[in-house]
Amino acid sequence: MSYAGGRHFLQIPGPTNVPDSVLRAMSAQTIDHRGPEFAELGRAVLDGIKPVFGTQRPVVIYPASGTGAWEAALVNTLSPGDRVLCFETGHFATLWQEMATGLGLEVDFVPGDWRHGVNPEVVAERLVQDTGHTIKAVCVVHNETSTGVTSRVAEVRAAIDAAAHPALLLVDTISSLGSIDYRHDEWGVDVTVAGSQKGLMLPPGLSFNAISEKALNASRSARLPKSFWNWQPILAANERGFFPYTPATNLLYGLREALRLLDAEGLDAVFARHVRHAEATRAAVTGWGLEVLCADEREHSSSLTAIMVPEGHDADKIRAIILDRFDMSLGAGLGKLAGRVFRIGHLGSFNDLMLAGTLAGVQMGLTLAGVRIDPTGLNSALDRLQSL
Repeated sequence: MSYAGGRHFLQIPGPTNVPDSVLRAMSAQTIDHRGPEFAELGRAVLDGIKPVFGTQRPVVIYPASGTGAWEAALVNTLSPGDRVLCFETGHFATLWQEMATGLGLEVDFVPGDWRHGVNPEVVAERLVQDTGHTIKAVCVVHNETSTGVTSRVAEVRAAIDAAAHPALLLVDTISSLGSIDYRHDEWGVDVTVAGSQKGLMLPPGLSFNAISEKALNASRSARLPKSFWNWQPILAANERGFFPYTPATNLLYGLREALRLLDAEGLDAVFARHVRHAEATRAAVTGWGLEVLCADEREHSSSLTAIMVPEGHDADKIRAIILDRFDMSLGAGLGKLAGRVFRIGHLGSFNDLMLAGTLAGVQMGLTLAGVRIDPTGLNSALDRLQSL
């Protein structure tokens, strides 16, 4: 198109739309990161982020992507040669276990079909078999961004407890934090990993580790090499509102504003909004006669929906048509799903009319791509939005 008026529709599952007030907050002048004004900012975000994780324990903030928080979770709690139990729930779960292998850990990688989350029964089976307690950590991706499948973390915790196993529970919430109900303390998670660019409504650049007392104790004897990622000096500096490195000051301005927005809406209302939008999206998909990738109704993601395209069609070509004609970006299929699915992100700063526009663009794009669909699919989503 030679001219595209209006705003680009960024409907990938992250980075997401950044609210105007967050952008304005980030535009403030940078301040001295060793001065009293910064200490006030530091204490505000370090305290304010805790309710989003559902924790009263410390949360470490890094100037890094979510990948950095993955590494921090591993190197602070484990030693060379330790066994970790990982599950092939999708592309990002696969990357996390590859990182663990690269760091010198021994990974037990349970294969999966990318349509289901972590099976708590398999967790229990594996841990019961580990009578010598050689497995030191269980790694779970809460919401797999590549598939739109949400694992049942509370049930995984219950499985670990039922096996009476001391393994740490490490959970990636990069595409669920601030979008899907999550309870670090209540669910007994030891390290929760997150990033800024999705439900927290910020640009990429901040990542997080929420830390249990058990994980903090493990960090005192963990022997994987670490320097920048080391929790100990960070937590010591955080007590005064500071960091032991140069922090991403302007992103922290944005985080303070994003936390204000989440608090103003109320986390329960935020989660309910995401559920509504996910249900409406799935109503459109089934109304079109297409299939959602997630195969278990208990595991449908509220952050994104991955849609399978019919045989003979290329999801990337459909995405290209939608981008060209309607200036809307959709998520690609990753890894073994390349060309087979496209993903609609419906998380973060998002409302009913934005979803309606998104689904209208998808329906028109599918038709232009020659995919045979029922054109009443959009009406199914609109009816759902009006009735919820």
